[in-house]
Amino acid sequence: MNADETADKVARAMLAAEGAGPAWGVEIEEAREGYARIRMAVRGDMLNGHRTAHGGMIFALADTAFAYACNGRNMKSVAAQASIVFLDAAREGEMLVAEAREAAQAGRSGVYTVSVRGEGGRAIAEFQGLSRSLGVPVIGASE
Repeated sequence: MNADETADKVARAMLAAEGAGPAWGVEIEEAREGYARIRMAVRGDMLNGHRTAHGGMIFALADTAFAYACNGRNMKSVAAQASIVFLDAAREGEMLVAEAREAAQAGRSGVYTVSVRGEGGRAIAEFQGLSRSLGVPVIGASE
């Protein structure tokens, strides 16, 4: 299995093991080493009092893409720090796509950027996360 196949397998195993992603309807479009692209449709139960996507849901989508990208080498990694800038509102029924890319990796630390886009490629948010590897595999060789 090559590095990109491993990353895809890890991302799909993580999605299957979590409660949040499946509950929100998260789908993996692509996962490879240092990269992940996922999507999620904004539902009525994801809206805030202004009837737009709750910022926490947008952050969670970006954080999920970040998680799949930074765990792609099959080394369990967690967020050490993350920040987000919200650029536009997302509406009910809109499909959001979060695309995570590794910006830098050194030792046990990695920096990732995640762009969240709405329909037509409209910028919704930009996220940056710092990961820290725990030094153990996400999935075993038999998985």
